[in-house]
Amino acid sequence: MADSRSGRRGSYAKGVAKREEILTRALEVIAREGYRGASVKELADAAGLSQAGLLHYFGSKEELFTEILRKRDELDSAAFGPDGEHPENHDLRDAYVAVLGHNADVPGLVQLYARLSVDAADPGHPAHRFFLERGEALRGMFADEIARRQSAGELTDRIEPAALARVLQAVADGLQVQWMLEPDVDMAATVSALLDALDPRPAAEGDAR
Repeated sequence: MADSRSGRRGSYAKGVAKREEILTRALEVIAREGYRGASVKELADAAGLSQAGLLHYFGSKEELFTEILRKRDELDSAAFGPDGEHPENHDLRDAYVAVLGHNADVPGLVQLYARLSVDAADPGHPAHRFFLERGEALRGMFADEIARRQSAGELTDRIEPAALARVLQAVADGLQVQWMLEPDVDMAATVSALLDALDPRPAAEGDAR
């Protein structure tokens, strides 16, 4: 007699794999078609499912979009994080700038992030907890790096690490909105200029940092 637990594990694993496939396809569609072109029908077609079949895995369009953003963060971390595939960006400052530069290549995902972040201000929205936890984790990483750089004299200590971490988060989010309105805005260069301005070292020395 077959072990029913083995069958359940197999079914669960297949479900997880299908969710991952859906998210991968959805990221491709949004990157290609933009946020406005990413209807549930388009995403379902890309995954080879009906709309009802797609929502079976996520419950609602909002939950699907939340998981798409979570998947995007996972891929960005794999590419630009400390153990990522771009060793030149293992410094947090460089990774921060690199991610903003990369975002300019995926406008649909930037649009999705901006729209969902506003909707998620409602505590009842499926993305509310995601944005709270994401922001807390991001600021924690920033604050640790800021404190380290302040101790090394590489960053002004006139602003507390936690406050400056929140400013840097706000700069990234705000720049993305400006960029959507004015595509010529160079987000990466703007953030680099800000970080240079916060470096208290003389310009000649700071240029080599």
